[in-house]
Amino acid sequence: MRQLAIVSVLAIVFAGRGSAAPTPGSGDARTAPAAAAGSEAAAVLARAKDASGGKAWDAVATRHVRARLHVGGLDGSAESIEDVRSGHHALHYSLGPLRGAEGFDGTTAWTQDASGQARAEESEDARLGAADEAYRTALAFWYPQRWPGQVESVGRREDGPRRFDVLRITPRGGRPFELWVDAASGLFDRVVETGAVDTRTAFFSDFREVDGVKLPFVTRSTNGDTRYDQLVTAESIRFNEPIAAGAFAMPAPPPSDFSLAGGATSTSVPFELLNNHIYLDVRLGGKGPFRLLCDTGGANIVTPGLAKTLGLKPEGALQGRGVGDKSEDIGLVKVASLQVGGATLRDQVFAVFNLGPLTSAEGAPVNGLIGYEVFKRFVVRVDYEHRTLTLTLPAAFSYHGGGVVVPFKFNEHIPQVAGSIDGIPGAFDLDTGSRASVDLLGSFVEQHGLRERYAPKLEGVAGWGVGGPARAQFARAGTLRLGGLEVSRPPIELTLQTKGAFSDKYVAGNVGGALLSRFNVTFDYSRQQVIFERFERDGRKGGGGGSDLPIPFDRAGAWLNLAEEAPPALPAFEVIDVYPGGPAAEGGLRQGDRIVEVDGKAPAELPLPALRERLRNDPPGTRVRFTVLRAGQRGEVVVVLRDLI
Repeated sequence: MRQLAIVSVLAIVFAGRGSAAPTPGSGDARTAPAAAAGSEAAAVLARAKDASGGKAWDAVATRHVRARLHVGGLDGSAESIEDVRSGHHALHYSLGPLRGAEGFDGTTAWTQDASGQARAEESEDARLGAADEAYRTALAFWYPQRWPGQVESVGRREDGPRRFDVLRITPRGGRPFELWVDAASGLFDRVVETGAVDTRTAFFSDFREVDGVKLPFVTRSTNGDTRYDQLVTAESIRFNEPIAAGAFAMPAPPPSDFSLAGGATSTSVPFELLNNHIYLDVRLGGKGPFRLLCDTGGANIVTPGLAKTLGLKPEGALQGRGVGDKSEDIGLVKVASLQVGGATLRDQVFAVFNLGPLTSAEGAPVNGLIGYEVFKRFVVRVDYEHRTLTLTLPAAFSYHGGGVVVPFKFNEHIPQVAGSIDGIPGAFDLDTGSRASVDLLGSFVEQHGLRERYAPKLEGVAGWGVGGPARAQFARAGTLRLGGLEVSRPPIELTLQTKGAFSDKYVAGNVGGALLSRFNVTFDYSRQQVIFERFERDGRKGGGGGSDLPIPFDRAGAWLNLAEEAPPALPAFEVIDVYPGGPAAEGGLRQGDRIVEVDGKAPAELPLPALRERLRNDPPGTRVRFTVLRAGQRGEVVVVLRDLI
């Protein structure tokens, strides 16, 4: 689900940790060839080296840092080990209830989460960011033979009364970042790097001398929202200590923290499908069940109300954001157990967040969500045909069916497959937490001129997440390919979001529940593969490919939410958006209208998910009569459904 992502608590800490770097010398079409620094840039770097220790740097082979962390109201500690001559590094941290690590061993970049589970980071964003970090770790701006790159001067800049010499550096296999050098002192002042969705700046201060070189003992990292700045204060920095064998390798799997009742190898549970979202009954800390949304890449989340019911007090105020423009505070709690059917996960960290706006968009209470933590421990089969979800121990799973097996990489927590839309290749995330069919992200849309290609005639609110509404233009594509799977004429949403998760410049699209629910889908995170099986739908095989029925799209042309101010006993629907030129607009429905009846049925009789299904699946020509309240007056609006894309 792109409705909430917890922003990394250690982005660019210790001058910019990333992931998934290629080895030095590997090619990358996104970067310029390796080149020596120009004379002006070389002079700036030489002065910076002299100012911070000069030849004393030549003797530095390893660096070992112990530090205090302060992020989002949480305090913690970190330990960093670096091989300065190769760029290999590892970082272990503790922050409130979080424990984790990340590193790069020269071949594989990896992260380890609070459960002790580790994974290789393989997305393009992670790969490019890790190349930059390995370059900086290796001090390659002074020792270019360690990690090639292009260095150029972009001139002088001012920040208040201070002046800086700014260098633009593009490591081999990485992306450009800026290195700001204080014109007065010659010391490094900051690193500025633009990643997938935002620009992050690490500021360096409190320089102290260690073994003849000057180093910053304080690093403040920010993405521009100072509420979520990350402060790292070094307690000790030591050079040239021996490094243990395997210090940079991805950690081995931890002892098992999950089990199935009675020694079983699998468990199955029913689920509800509302708004193309999967809802499960889940027990937390032995209490419940509570109805939670299930999302392939989602973090564990509970609402403040549910946290209170569980007797848990949140810690911290970290940054959370989704498809909308806004960021929101989230706290953290640890839950002793999470149970789905006969499966139990122990000692789970949950984010605490107010999902009230999402409840309004769903038209049903949303108490929280689960996803990645369950999916990474089990093979998960989502049987959309029979509305059951089956969790199987990976060692007990073997597939011999006739479905389409598609390999995937991880984009952080999200399975990402190589695919194409009408022949244009790209990386596509698989997201059961999205209600849409295919969201095409802005950078991909602009890069390939897709607004001109598809000439969408319809625009409006396309989704709703933690950050509020997300807008898009709507059309149909010809063919979507996900590995060996082909889907014909899927609805597509060309996002208009410039912030949040849908501004990711390295992702082509997000494939959601409207498309995934045309199949029975098995997610096998242990083998990094997903299996699509077609099933009979209205006498035809599901899936939207070949002669299959096309995936339906809204035929009314409006976005409706459950009215937040309406009393629970007298619910109403609020018209959030009316698409210009659509049936709702032509029928006279207006933004801000309160719908109190649909064809004589009150919202209590026709819940919002059921209404959306009607407006999507009832045949063209169907007349839908809305009773609305507008400016205190009661009236009727008739909307005649028709295909819009």
